[in-house]
Formats: sequence, C-alpha cells, structure tokens
Amino acid sequence: MKAHIESNPRQIRAVKVHQWLDEWEKVEFQAKKLRAKPQPHFYMFSLDAHELKALSGIERRSTKGRLSQAEDLGIQRRHEPARSAEIRQFVEFGYPWSQLSDNKRISGEFNDLRKPGWLPTAVVVNILGQHDRRRNRAVAREDLITVHDDGDASALIVLPSKFTGSGWRASDLSPIEVIDGQHRLWAFESEKSTGRYEIPVVAFSGLDVSWQAYQFWTINITPKRINPSLAFDLYPLLRTEDWLDKFDGHPIYRETRAQELVQFLWSHPDSPWHQRINMLGEPKLDRGMVSQASWIRSLMATFVRSADSGKIGGLFGAPTSQREEVLPWSRTQQAAFLIFFGNKIRDAVKTTQLSWAKEIRKAAAPELLAAHDDPAFTSPVSLLTADVGIRGLLFVANDLCSLRSSHLSLHSWISDDSSEPDAGTISAAIKSLKRSPVDKFLGQLADILATFDWRSSAAPGLSSEEVTVRKTLRGSGGYREMRRLLLDHVSKSSGEIGASAKSALKLLRLA
Repeated sequence: MKAHIESNPRQIRAVKVHQWLDEWEKVEFQAKKLRAKPQPHFYMFSLDAHELKALSGIERRSTKGRLSQAEDLGIQRRHEPARSAEIRQFVEFGYPWSQLSDNKRISGEFNDLRKPGWLPTAVVVNILGQHDRRRNRAVAREDLITVHDDGDASALIVLPSKFTGSGWRASDLSPIEVIDGQHRLWAFESEKSTGRYEIPVVAFSGLDVSWQAYQFWTINITPKRINPSLAFDLYPLLRTEDWLDKFDGHPIYRETRAQELVQFLWSHPDSPWHQRINMLGEPKLDRGMVSQASWIRSLMATFVRSADSGKIGGLFGAPTSQREEVLPWSRTQQAAFLIFFGNKIRDAVKTTQLSWAKEIRKAAAPELLAAHDDPAFTSPVSLLTADVGIRGLLFVANDLCSLRSSHLSLHSWISDDSSEPDAGTISAAIKSLKRSPVDKFLGQLADILATFDWRSSAAPGLSSEEVTVRKTLRGSGGYREMRRLLLDHVSKSSGEIGASAKSALKLLRLA
C-alpha cells in the first residue's frame, strides 16, 4: 500500500481531529434510517478551491425552461446563483469594494477600498467510500479518494490516480459530497483570477446522509443564520428527518410551506384559483371559495405530508418510495406543479358535457356566467369549490404521482435555480412541465376526474339517494370517503392510471 501512495503525487497531509464522547454511545445509530454509526474522528486540510469544486462534481446548470437530469451530489442541494456571485465578488475585491457599482469601480475614486477576500471558514465535506451509494450510484473505483491514517494525529488523503486538477471530471458519482459550503465553491466557476487560493476543509469519511443533514441543520439553522423554510429547499433530506418531528422546526416547515403555496395559488395569474381563495376567512366569501386555513390543512394532509409507515407520503415532504430520496423540488417547483395540475382539472371540466356539469351550468347565477367562468368549476354547488372536494383532488394527485414518481421521472425535473419564487420563475416552471412525462399523465388523470359527478348535495338534478351519498362527505370522515370515491372512480379506467388507483386503494386499505 505504501508503494501505491508514494507513486501518486496528489497526496494531502491532513490533521486527524478526534471528537467522540462516551455519552455519544447512547445515541440511536440506525443504518436503515441512514444514520449508521460514524467514525470517531474527522480530518482537516486545505485544497485549491477549483480542485475541490471539481472533486465535488459542482457544475453550473442552465435549467430555465427545460427538463434535465441533475448532477447527483448524493445529498441533493439547491443552488442560489446570486449568493455565489456575491461571494465571488468578495473573493476578488474584498469588502466594501465588492458592494460597489461598476461605475464606482471604474471611476478609480474608491481604489483604496480594495481588500483581500479571505474565506477562512472551512467547507464541510464527506469523502465517499467504495460501498457508499447515492440513488443507486457509486464512485467509480478509479475515482475513489483514499484515506490512510498515519497514527493518532495525522492522515494522508490520496486523490484519484488520474486526477488532473480543476478540469477533472468523475466518470460517475463524484468522490466528495459537500455538506456545507457549496455556494463558496460555486463562486470558483472560472479560472479568471491568478494566484493561489486554497479552501480550508473539514472532511468526514463515509458519513451517512442523515448525519450530513444533521450537520447542515446545526451549522446553518441552530445559529438562525438562514430561514428554516429555505433550508428545506437547499437540503430536501431535512424534510424527512424524524428527529425534527420532535422539534418545532419540522411541523413549522410543513405549515409554513403550505401557507406559502396557498399564497402562490391565490396570487399567480395563471392559477385556476387566482383570487379564488378566501385568504382572510371572510364570511361573505364562503360560498364558492375555500378558506386559506382549509387549503393549508389540505396541503398538510396531502402534498406536504410526512411519511407514514405503509402509507403514501406527501410528494413534497416524504420519499416517494423506499428506494428514492425526497424530491429536491423548491417552492417554485411545488407551486408550479399544483397550478399545473389545477389547470388540467379546470380545462377538463370546462370541456365536459356530462349531465352533472350541464345541471350546474343551467342553474348558475348570472354573475358567474357574466364573468365567463365555467360554473361547473366555480359554482358554490360544485364540490370543486368545497373543502372536501379540494382535498379529494389533492389526495388523488398526490397518491398517484407518488406511486408513479419513477415512471414520471419526477426526480429529474429541474426548472430554475432561483431560491426565491416569483411569478416569472413559477411561470417558467409551469412551462417546463409541459415537456415532461407528467404532462400527459396529469392530463389523462384530469380527464378521468372530470367524469366524476362533482355536484354537492345542494346542486340541482340529484336523486334522494345521490343527496344522501353527498351528505356522507360532511365532517372529518368525509375526507376519507371523498378520497375513496375518487380513487374508486379512477380505478375503473384502463391503463397505468387505473392500475395506480387500484394500488392506492389497496395500500390505503380503502378498497
């Protein structure tokens, strides 16, 4: 082994840092929950910033308006380009020069403000071993980084034998995954600057992914440096951590995220629920509008739901299967997905000429007709404007998309790197969905759901038996019954959607 080390010039001397208390033996280490027992030490060394970036597989991705497969960093992290650009400016010019406008820099009047842009805090990484896998991928044998302990105080970090520097690329999974500091590395995209710029590195070896999420949380959230809601965008694995269920951060994430999504559904001009949600709970708006509070509860019960043993978790808050990690979708993508599905339902209902829709349209109030709205979708006597109907829609869409997530390539959907959603980024994400496999799937699902009789018990043309069935949808038990009725209706259709609905009924024990 020693001859192999000496033949490889890319060796880094590291300090071995021991941190392990006897008390930590009481911690519950569970490999099945991605919390295998870690090593009782980590390593500290320095490495050229561009080379560390190459070993970490961090690449710029142009993703606006298209569908693409993300570079798999193992721990799926979202990038904020503006944040990295700000760091880049600081590295080159220091503070406060980095904050000046281009005109002020060119003027020469502020040259005395140029300072060194030091980044003395360490980037925290994990070195992957030959048995570590991320989404069924592993580091190629020739790309592995090996760690050779010299004793109690130091170690030798040996880079891949064919590593060539900043232009090197791994043949499969990158040998390093970044736990904290990826925005600093993304700042070193170009070779523009000359000189030598190394980054301090704290490196774990073979650290399980749940511990990496824990590290990110304690570094960034415990000192309250970033908003917890943003943290769940940057590090989606945090949405599934059960230790956060017993802490106030995780429930607050779900409720806060649901509220944010409702705001987008109400405010975005392309949303079928634009200005159609009773945001303040005003009594005069009750008819034909579901309250914001009801929407939030429905989203928390469906898309923003945590994982339940043997049940279907939320598409935005739980792994889609035992073999998959949580979807790395941002708030922008989550809002776009809901609006996209809502538009499919609205359009399918608008074109249907079934008797249930005709009866509602026939009895519609003049103001609905004058607004050029389809009463079948917007009338107070349509279940599509009722709390139980909205939750039913969300249940079915979440259930079937969760079960078919791999087939629909949901993990591969990338819309935009922006962390702060707005009307433009949400519109771009909606547009990109039209070129994804989920477009056809949701379109077919919407067509099937439009054949369901959405009349409420107050709608005209119902038989006494039909009225009785609809009255069973009242109260908390009505949500479960609505979910069962819709899944049963969809299960009668042919193809993958019908089969998926049958699977959902069986899994949820609703059949």
